[in-house]
Amino acid sequence: MEFSVLMSVYYKENPEYLKLALDSVLKQTATAAEIVLIKDGPLTQELDEVIEEYDKKYSGLFRIFTLEKNVGLGKALNFGVQQCKYDLIARMDTDDIAVPNRFELQIKEFAQDNTLALCGGQIAEFENDSQIISGYRKVPLTKAAILKFAKKRNPFNHMTVMFRKQSILESGNYQDMPCFEDYWLWVRILQKGYAVKNVGQVLVQVRAGTEMLARRSGWEYAKASFAFLQILYKIKFLSIMEFYCLSFLKFIIALVPKYIKSKIYKNCLRERFIKQ
Repeated sequence: MEFSVLMSVYYKENPEYLKLALDSVLKQTATAAEIVLIKDGPLTQELDEVIEEYDKKYSGLFRIFTLEKNVGLGKALNFGVQQCKYDLIARMDTDDIAVPNRFELQIKEFAQDNTLALCGGQIAEFENDSQIISGYRKVPLTKAAILKFAKKRNPFNHMTVMFRKQSILESGNYQDMPCFEDYWLWVRILQKGYAVKNVGQVLVQVRAGTEMLARRSGWEYAKASFAFLQILYKIKFLSIMEFYCLSFLKFIIALVPKYIKSKIYKNCLRERFIKQ
């Protein structure tokens, strides 16, 4: 089964991390037919040089699109999905590392079930060395468990997902929803009743640590969380009680000191071990 890989890069990203991410996509046991790379606004010279190097080395594999200005992840991915040639699209972030058989595992799931619209998996988090895992973000496997989990937390690890283009387009595609572009898309997919699942294996090694905590801290993140939860309540995905409880919890977590937030993530929101 042929498939596209969709990536979006912007100027703040690390060129060395981008190389590692691209290498992990290129060294898969099931190779992509194309890699669609969206440059979300002008990049640094170092990032442009990395992209140019890989584009030359793997002639014809990369399809690179440049947006005139930085529009944000939701809009960049919305554009990217439309550019992908194949119905199956694998998302990949530009600072993470896919395990070698990630795409092979997901292709098997789509081959076995032609109604499947979205398939994600587990992630292993690390801070500096990808060989030293600090924790695992475990997400549920079945559609019923995913729907229940989605009432409280994001039920998919965004950087692991593979999905059918047509299903994404029919659900409204990625939209501008600061901090929650992916979660908002998953909710709409679930409300449409599409078949979804997560596999139990780790598919991607993800950079965590202080940068990840920083993105999920402060007043701006708290306000974005509240705005997102308001929308989930308005579309009746959440009950009034769920809305108030989640708003309170997410407000507290967003504003507590980072060292406390780190303990919450490690002790309450992450697993120490995961079965492969």
